[in-house]
Amino acid sequence: MVPEDIRDFFAASAGVAGALIGLLFVAISVSVERLKREEAGAQVHRIRAVAALIAFTNAIAVSLFALIPGEKIGITSVVVGATGLLFVVASLLSLIRLRQVRWARVRDALFLIGLIVVFVLQIAEGLGVIADPANSGDVNTIAILVVCCFLIGIARAWELIGGPSIGIAHEVTALVRSHGRDGVPADGVPADGVPADGVPADGQPPAPAG
Repeated sequence: MVPEDIRDFFAASAGVAGALIGLLFVAISVSVERLKREEAGAQVHRIRAVAALIAFTNAIAVSLFALIPGEKIGITSVVVGATGLLFVVASLLSLIRLRQVRWARVRDALFLIGLIVVFVLQIAEGLGVIADPANSGDVNTIAILVVCCFLIGIARAWELIGGPSIGIAHEVTALVRSHGRDGVPADGVPADGVPADGVPADGQPPAPAG
């Protein structure tokens, strides 16, 4: 049984999930040519698209069934969680089949592992609700997992459309490389504005000392 004080959350969650699914369909339609390719990179994009759809569908299914009178949120959580696990297993097998070890593949694998954690917890909490419908703690946990599905789906959709990614590790590495071994930035011009050949960028020779 869904407590009355959390029904408003599920009502709002259903509306948000519906809007995000609509936006995801638009993003997929824009990227349809890239998704149809047979190369390894296209397969990764397909996994991202389906992962976002699975996450949003999970959220909307749980939210809508939670609003129906009766004890339906438990069985719904178990069914959508199990369905999500099947997708994750298929996606991990697909990444293994690509046989390409790249950082992008590692990030996709980490996202899939995150989905595994969410779906396993969702199944466990759903079984808890089925066993004890009066336990509101399990329902609250399912609500938190719905939020997690939103966050994962948004992240997957952002990468699907090629949104910019600024990470601390990437920025620190780029900063270190830009200075080089001798303290010379990547453009070859030191901080004093005079490159190694002694001719400034404006083409004028440096003024004589004194």
